[in-house]
Amino acid sequence: MPITVTSRDSALTIALSGEIDHQVARDMMDAITNAIAERLPARLILDLSGVSFMDSSGIAVLLRALRQVQHIGGTLRVTAIPPQARRVLDAAGVGRLITLD
Repeated sequence: MPITVTSRDSALTIALSGEIDHQVARDMMDAITNAIAERLPARLILDLSGVSFMDSSGIAVLLRALRQVQHIGGTLRVTAIPPQARRVLDAAGVGRLITLD
C-alpha cells in the first residue's frame, strides 16, 4: 500500500499505487486520514496513476477522503485515473460527488 504525500501551498497531493482492495483499504484510509489531519489542506488531490487495480473498496477510500476534506472546508480532485479504476468509478457514479480528471 505505497502512498506518497506531497504538500504545496494549500494543496495536498497523495499518490496512491498498487492494488486498492479490501486487504489494503483500511491502511490506506488511515494514511490518508493522518495526512489530512496533519496538513489541513484546502485542496486534496488523489493521484491514481500508480494504481494497478481497484474494486469497490477503492470507492470507500475516496468517499472517506471526500468526507474528511469537506469537514475542514476543502475540496477533493482525483487525477490520472487508469482505465480499470475509471470503469469502477463510472459504474458507481462517483463522478457526481467527486471531481474526476
